Amino acid sequence: MKAEVIRKNNVEAAVVASDEVLITDAQSALDLIMTIKYETGCTNIAMNKEAIVEDFFILSTCLAGEILQKFVNYGVRFAIYGDFSKYTSKPLKDFIYESNKGRDLYFQPDASLAVDKLCG
Repeated sequence: MKAEVIRKNNVEAAVVASDEVLITDAQSALDLIMTIKYETGCTNIAMNKEAIVEDFFILSTCLAGEILQKFVNYGVRFAIYGDFSKYTSKPLKDFIYESNKGRDLYFQPDASLAVDKLCG
């Protein structure tokens, strides 16, 4: 895992990139949150989608809700970046659309846009 702190508009965001899956369940999400907060002091985290278990994107597993609840509970804004075009599920597309209109969770095509959302 590589975490880089980017400062934009006087707000810091940790951009996490990993080739291996880091978030597999709610506990691993909490571990990541605490690690990033401790190492960087950031409460804004952008992460590549490859670092999140594939079941997260199947809403019927309820895994997304369990994982995202940890981010909300610990006051961390979260952006997932990558190519989401392969997902054809209407509920997932709706979830992505609604999340991007909110203030705490974003799905963006690249790290730069994810940081823009978190630091905007």
